[in-house]
Amino acid sequence: MTIRNLIWIGLLFLGLPSLFSQVRKAPDRVRGEGPWKQLIIRGVTLINGNGAPPRGPIDIVVEDNIIKKIAVVGYPGVEIDPEQRPKLEDGGHELNCEGMFLLPGFIDMHGHIGGKSQGADAEYVFKLWMGHGITTIRDPSCGNGLDWVLEHRERSAKNEITAPRILAYTAFGMGAEEEISTPELAREWVRNNAAKGADGIKFFGAPPEIMAAALDENKKLGLRSACHHAQMDVGRWNALNSARAGLTSMEHWYGLPEALFVDRTVQNYPLDYNYQNEQDRFSEAGRLWQQAAPPYSDHWNKVMQELLDLDFTIDPTFNIYEASRDLHRARRAEWHEEYTMPSLWRFYLPSKISHGSYWHFWGTEEEVDWKKNYQLWMTFINEYKNRGGRVTAGSDSGFIYQLYGFAYIRELELLREAGFHPLEVIRSATLNGAIALGMEDEIGSVEVGKKADFVIVEENPLKNLKVLYGTGAIKLTDDNEVVRVGGVKYTVKDGIIFDAKQLLEDVRNMVRDAKNKEDFEIIQPGIPAKSKI
Repeated sequence: MTIRNLIWIGLLFLGLPSLFSQVRKAPDRVRGEGPWKQLIIRGVTLINGNGAPPRGPIDIVVEDNIIKKIAVVGYPGVEIDPEQRPKLEDGGHELNCEGMFLLPGFIDMHGHIGGKSQGADAEYVFKLWMGHGITTIRDPSCGNGLDWVLEHRERSAKNEITAPRILAYTAFGMGAEEEISTPELAREWVRNNAAKGADGIKFFGAPPEIMAAALDENKKLGLRSACHHAQMDVGRWNALNSARAGLTSMEHWYGLPEALFVDRTVQNYPLDYNYQNEQDRFSEAGRLWQQAAPPYSDHWNKVMQELLDLDFTIDPTFNIYEASRDLHRARRAEWHEEYTMPSLWRFYLPSKISHGSYWHFWGTEEEVDWKKNYQLWMTFINEYKNRGGRVTAGSDSGFIYQLYGFAYIRELELLREAGFHPLEVIRSATLNGAIALGMEDEIGSVEVGKKADFVIVEENPLKNLKVLYGTGAIKLTDDNEVVRVGGVKYTVKDGIIFDAKQLLEDVRNMVRDAKNKEDFEIIQPGIPAKSKI
């Protein structure tokens, strides 16, 4: 298996656009107010991302996009003395957020910027992310091409577009002029990738000598890395091999059960298995964790301890496989009606071609296996966190009924299901991501000297993470009225205040226009058109 073939497996079979198939570029920014020389956010309850409990009311003073002061200005239920508050300077701006909750901007560690086959253009994706408080993303693979991503990274840094901050992790081997068939060619590609301005590398696997050389060279250059340990090479190079060689983070979970094998060296593939058949691929993946060493056994503990010693980051992306354990839930998520583009819905439908559209005959047996998978997977991730390991939050949206922004909030809920305290969930979504990206001095927590990236919401997200969804959370009032509460109120990035609900309204308009143009309605798979629901 050549490196070029591996790249095409990654780009085509993992659903990413090909190198010559880019989505439409983001338009110039028209949303957002600021930045100002001085910005004061008044009266918030602060959840600062480092695991500390909430406190407030607090005023936060920002000058030229840098947090200059975090001032406790009173006590809950007590009227605030205006004389004890930071003063607004001439030309400054203040935002009254009394009674609201403020968190660091969220970091999506697995954020593909759209896809041609999904019909997900940059503006659509960026506004869904920003509408959910996501102010930084790591693009693993740069599926639109490195130059395209670097252009958007620069425009986002200058706030010329409405978009999160972007980190570009190029797919290993992308753009190579010849097959990467030797360690020397691997090192040369890594050096060229760094010279082009990439922030890191996304691997899918390769022959051991090539993986070792590429990771070593990347480490020497001070760049970070991620890996989806695809089945094509995981039998001889698993997550533990990668971590030892210098990989800084892994995505999903492939490669981890293989490191935990004690009575086999390869997955127990049926003899008629075909990796190009998505039903085979995903149904058998649902049985993989059951083949690994059991939780807390000697080998399980040994592998975990070595990963901890290597300061390895795990980005589990629980949400992207949730349809495997509950297809109906993922397919009927309430946001599809108003936020999912017709082209994206068609991409999700059962297919022998589209990645993740593996519902050939998905049933109870497959879902039960995946429920067991999740139990074992979550046990490892939660214990890894308990022992000091770094776990981050990523969504991998645009596949398998998972929608940008919404899927990220679902990831936070699944971290909670795994056993994380809500404060630990928020830390995974903020500070842990910043540390994994090497940006903890700039973002990830609300501290003096860091950039002004904030999520502001009117409800307490620690009590109910669902209030972070763009569709809000359902609540029954004391007057027996059913209402929707929550949804991010403001997303602040680089000191610029975005009305998160307006960004989501923009998305709804895009989707409505696309549906009207096609006279499109969502039809559930296998149901005749006359029975549209």
